[in-house]
Amino acid sequence: VHEIVSFVLAAYGNVGALKYMYFVTILFWYLFICVANTILIVVIRVDRRLHEPMYILLCNLCVNEINSSTSLYPLLLSQMFSDSHEVTVPWCFLQMCCMYTTASVEFCSLAAMAYDRYIAICHPFSYNVIMNTERVFMLILLVWIFSFVSFLLSFSFIFGLRFCGNIIDNVYCDHQLIIRLSCSVSIHSSISIIFFVIMSIFIPFSLISASYVKILRVCRKTSTENKQKAVTTCTPQIVSVSNLFVGCIYEVPIILPIYLLICQPMLTPFIYGFNLPKIRQSHQRLMFKRKQISLFKMRLS
Repeated sequence: VHEIVSFVLAAYGNVGALKYMYFVTILFWYLFICVANTILIVVIRVDRRLHEPMYILLCNLCVNEINSSTSLYPLLLSQMFSDSHEVTVPWCFLQMCCMYTTASVEFCSLAAMAYDRYIAICHPFSYNVIMNTERVFMLILLVWIFSFVSFLLSFSFIFGLRFCGNIIDNVYCDHQLIIRLSCSVSIHSSISIIFFVIMSIFIPFSLISASYVKILRVCRKTSTENKQKAVTTCTPQIVSVSNLFVGCIYEVPIILPIYLLICQPMLTPFIYGFNLPKIRQSHQRLMFKRKQISLFKMRLS
């Protein structure tokens, strides 16, 4: 069998002059995602009052949004002006690794944030002991290690496959389409996606659900003011989880749909930036200081 050294992404049609409009639109969207998430990271990094477990975990989520977008958009943009739409096998595997790992990190990060809210609301007096800075960074490290290991255990068998075709009918390297191109379908292919779903989606969703059920039970017995605080801090996470859940329902066969790579990275900085009062206030203070510095420089000149 002839060795396959590259795959052809066949979903790129000949759109003529429209490719320029598509290129600018996609580039603008990618840059917008990067800028929006970076602003939130900078605001949290600069303001010491935001150096709390919840905001550190949020920083990690924003970093992952940038990573997940970078796993898709640069290749997408580079293929816009390509005539062959070829991607080498190693690059294809690298993209697949990045996309699935960051997808797992997304779910696991939201599970870590749900656990943080559970401790803050249900065990407030023990919060500073349980969720200290060192443990938060250890939790983030575990999220990334768990996600990468989940990918390797689920899909590493693909790296050893021999391929009898190289046409992928998609705009990115989808694992299911890659498996279909193999000369012999391994038994691993039928259980790999089930294993990944259990490890990277079902387990995190179960932890998120358990956390919020316990939070709801505690909120029923607390004061109206505490209920409002709980709703304020939990709403962004519930929106994020709901968005991911809806995306998976509509794209069950493709666990990493384009929908999630387009909407979720942009949704995160806005729902947290606008809904969490501390971040809103910190951003306003930062902008006010920049205006003051600009005015001072203008007076000096």
